[in-house]
Amino acid sequence: MSLKFRLLLTGLIVPWLLMLLLAATTLSLHRSQHAEQLQARLEQAVDLITPLLGEADDAISREATAARLLELDEVRALGVMDAQGETLLQLGRLRSPPSAPRNEGLHLEQQGTEWRLQTPLPGAEPAWLVLDVDASPLVLAHYRQIGFTALLLGIAALLLGGLTFSAYRRLHPPLAAVDDALSRLATGESPLPLPPSRGELAGLTERVNALGDHLTEARLETQRQIEQATAELQESMETIEIQNIDLDIAHRRAVEANRIKSEFLANMSHEIRTPLNGIIGFCRLLDRSRLEPRQREWLEHVQRASSNLLMLVNDVLDFSKLEAGHLELERLPLDMVFLVDEVLGLQAPLAHQKELQLLGLVYDDVPGVLNGDPMRIQQVLTNLVHNAVKFTRQGEVVVRVMMEQADPGRVTLRISVTDTGIGLSPEHQRHLFQAYQQAAPSHSREFGGTGLGLTICRQLVEQMGGQISVQSEPGLGTTFSFTLPLEGSETTERPPELRLAGQTVLIEEPHPATRRALRHLFTRWGARPVEAVAPPLQSGPPALLVASLPHTPLTADEAGSWQQRLAELACPALLLANANPMDLPSLALPHGGEILAKPVARTTLTAAVTRVLGQSACPSPTNQTGAPPPLRLMAVDDTESNRLLLGELIVGPGIEVSLAASGEEALVLAQEQAFDLVLMDIRMPGMDGVAATRALRRLGGRWRTTPVVAVTAHVLEKERRRLLDNGLDDVLVKPVDGDQLRDTLHRHLGVMLTEENETPSPLLEVAPTLTADDGELPTVDLELGARLAGGRASLARELLERLAAGLEENEAELRRALAEGDDEALLDGIHGLNGACRYCGAPRLGLIAESLETRLRTRGRDAVTPLMNDLFDAMADLRAWAQGETQTTIT
Repeated sequence: MSLKFRLLLTGLIVPWLLMLLLAATTLSLHRSQHAEQLQARLEQAVDLITPLLGEADDAISREATAARLLELDEVRALGVMDAQGETLLQLGRLRSPPSAPRNEGLHLEQQGTEWRLQTPLPGAEPAWLVLDVDASPLVLAHYRQIGFTALLLGIAALLLGGLTFSAYRRLHPPLAAVDDALSRLATGESPLPLPPSRGELAGLTERVNALGDHLTEARLETQRQIEQATAELQESMETIEIQNIDLDIAHRRAVEANRIKSEFLANMSHEIRTPLNGIIGFCRLLDRSRLEPRQREWLEHVQRASSNLLMLVNDVLDFSKLEAGHLELERLPLDMVFLVDEVLGLQAPLAHQKELQLLGLVYDDVPGVLNGDPMRIQQVLTNLVHNAVKFTRQGEVVVRVMMEQADPGRVTLRISVTDTGIGLSPEHQRHLFQAYQQAAPSHSREFGGTGLGLTICRQLVEQMGGQISVQSEPGLGTTFSFTLPLEGSETTERPPELRLAGQTVLIEEPHPATRRALRHLFTRWGARPVEAVAPPLQSGPPALLVASLPHTPLTADEAGSWQQRLAELACPALLLANANPMDLPSLALPHGGEILAKPVARTTLTAAVTRVLGQSACPSPTNQTGAPPPLRLMAVDDTESNRLLLGELIVGPGIEVSLAASGEEALVLAQEQAFDLVLMDIRMPGMDGVAATRALRRLGGRWRTTPVVAVTAHVLEKERRRLLDNGLDDVLVKPVDGDQLRDTLHRHLGVMLTEENETPSPLLEVAPTLTADDGELPTVDLELGARLAGGRASLARELLERLAAGLEENEAELRRALAEGDDEALLDGIHGLNGACRYCGAPRLGLIAESLETRLRTRGRDAVTPLMNDLFDAMADLRAWAQGETQTTIT
């Protein structure tokens, strides 16, 4: 609302409206008052005349008396009427005939400006006086008052308008100047000083000028402060830039140091693990020899310390990778039954020492084919099961794998490890998954460990998309469980491994959980499991006895009792012993059967039942009408002995093996026929294994998905990742044994290669060895070679002789590479020698070749030069052994 309108409203409109209301009220009151005065005058005149009219005797006196009423200006006519309404006297002309007289006193009728007054006359005869009154003078007087009032109101409006306009002219310019000044101040401008004003506006003008001056000074001060702050900020930015440069340099140094540390950890891990694996392996061999009790005790301490050190090295390496974010997960086919059985098999020796029951339960709704990282899943399971066994003094350790959630193309498993160990308090559970933390400070001394295992498990599980938790009470055991999202479909139901045609299987198992698992498994296989305390059964002899021995070793009485029962039962038996395979009791099985060590893997139990009952594994639905086609495998290796051994290890019923000496030859064979799986050596002259794999993939068709497994003697984690990224599906480290090949075929082809495919020959009764004078590893160990050759002693001797025959050429190539400074040729020669030694009983030469290849890959040629003479000496000793064998044969 503008100032002008406000002034008009307060100085003109409102006062004028009030005056108008007052004038209207006054005029209304004046008109009413004049009408009342006229009525009073008429009534007074009538009151004076009516008695005289009533006393008049003749018409003349009556007319003269009535004429006096006509002297009033407002009276226009009058008349006198009798009771019958007849006019007795009329002066002037009445506007309308009088109505019948009323039986009442004075009566006045008003119709606008025309009034009629009736009043009775006193006298003997009733009579009425009627007057016609003209009230128009009242209206004229009222209009004159209205006109006068309007004139006064107009004059008042002019006066008020003049005063309002004068006030507006006096107030508007200084207020507009103040408004303009405030607007300029609001926009940050400096207004001109306002001219001095008079009256009430003088103080406002002065204050606005003072405000403008103050804001101008404040603006100048702010500008000075901004300039000062800008200068300081510029200095700070320069300092920060210098610090950023320093931080960037420090960051790069830290990254480089972290890279060097990671490489150092990887190299040192391999450097440490290589001799540790040798120590552990030869300790196990030494444990099988004849030792004094004191020596065996020392050997157990060495084995325990070596295993703990190896576990520590692996934990530190994995923890450093996880912390640095360098650990990458694989996506490979996996089988949870196989993983659980393998983990339990690794932890069985410690469980046997404590007489613990180990059991793995993989529920039937868990799909048989899943995709994930089997190595990391196995690492988590191994750590949890190892902890459960380590902290459990008696009772059981049970691993359960069940389906928790199924989505299209993805399933979530819940895996739990339950033990009956010492348990954990709530306080210890809160800190359990932190690095270097254990449940109690004394546990590291009593049970060993670094406190990194559960931290690594948590990080691995979270990196795989799951969560890990623990439930425990002190003294009541512990349950570790974790979720595991994997690629797969819940519709791919695991088929039964066997089809038993309703045979009766007698189960004698004191452990309740194992007994229920065996009942369920044989029921799923189509058998009819029954439980009995002792044979014979009332329904006839069973087809198979599955019984668990109470303990090992058995006393003489217990062994005799079992022999009698087995003889009376008249059926084959599978005896389960909670003991190491080397400590299984030697019971005679008169009707056939086997003695198996707990925990029994499902594949082992399947193979044993197949052998005992003469059943075959479940046929594939697509091959029920005929014999399944043979599997075609190709082994590629540039070393003849390695090719020969690979072929011997995998050849058998239903398997055809083709051998290739180079990548080029493998490519030619691939163009001629299709193969189900390829075992590919990596470092070969000409086309190496990676190039050959790429060439096979480029053939298209079935070769795009055919599994190609790398077989190499030396592989670091970085090298393993490189091989997988270049199209290979898996990596096997030499020496490859039958178990590794069976696992590979089962993982990639879904078939189970039983131990019947191997045809081991008896070991040599005499194993000639050459041992160095300083007590180093033997030059030749035919027993070791036979074991590496899958139990084939003749093949072990043949491989060793072929290795010795080529040593002279190998030595010439190595010396030439050293003389010419050709590191690539040197690496090829050492790698080939290392691979050849992996399958031969030449431990000394194999260890030196392994160490040389590791040093050459990690630290260069300077690190291997001091050991080359040791390598040549070991080669010379092996050649000397071969010459001695040749002379012995000729003789």
